[in-house]
Amino acid sequence: MDSMGEVRSSDTTILVFDSGVGGLSVAQSILLRLPGIRIVYVADDAAFPYGTKSEAVLKKRILDVILPLQASSQADLVVIACNTASTIILPDLRTRLTIPVVGVVPAIKPAATLSQTRHIGLLATPATINRTYTDQLLNDFAADCRVVRVGSSRLVELAESYLRDDKVDLEALRQIILPFFMSEEAPESSAGLDVIVLGCTHFPLLRQQLAQVAPYPVSWIDSGDAIASRVEQVLGGQNLLPQMQDLKTHHLVFTGNADLSEPFKKHLMGLGFTRFNWTQNYLAFSPSIDQ
Repeated sequence: MDSMGEVRSSDTTILVFDSGVGGLSVAQSILLRLPGIRIVYVADDAAFPYGTKSEAVLKKRILDVILPLQASSQADLVVIACNTASTIILPDLRTRLTIPVVGVVPAIKPAATLSQTRHIGLLATPATINRTYTDQLLNDFAADCRVVRVGSSRLVELAESYLRDDKVDLEALRQIILPFFMSEEAPESSAGLDVIVLGCTHFPLLRQQLAQVAPYPVSWIDSGDAIASRVEQVLGGQNLLPQMQDLKTHHLVFTGNADLSEPFKKHLMGLGFTRFNWTQNYLAFSPSIDQ
């Protein structure tokens, strides 16, 4: 129990799931807020990318990956750190588990709140851009904003590559975000775009480079802080907040034949994974699955 009378646990574990390494940006936000927590990070990289798979295939696959890992790790909470997965698996997962499950949605509400010009951008995967739930978020929280949507699967691949080999094609990034800045309003106009939502958890991994190639400064906003805040709230309600000074050894799980390269190790350290072990070829999933 801490000085405020709050019960804290020495072994709180959360499972963070994504189709690849994008969810590491969410894990970073959680570790910044709750540095004493233990994370089991699960990347279903054998099935990457999720955008090419059917909803039925993904539902079964996600459950096949998460359920045994949650049982073996005895995780106290699951975070689905993937927009695509969150839109299709949350109800099923919550019926199968007795622990809390936290999903992710694009940070449209905080972006609309932050924007001074009422002109915002949404950068996400094509699947997220075109989903009905995205339309609903925009209607609910950004109805008075002009919104430019840009869908990119290539940016997901660039983020994955960046963590593996530390290289970024800046010209490719520039071309991806160009539609945001092809507005009839000049940058200095009071109506110019001033906030871009990073609507895929992969994209914050390239925040610095995206800002570098943008023709003028804008605010880049993602869901990491909101998810971390929700995790803290839920764990607090269950008296499971971790002891802050008690740093844990995290566990990284890959369903594919992941290469833990030196650049990848360096990035993991920078994201807060100061101590970790890892498993590859989890459950011996084949890299190719039915569409």
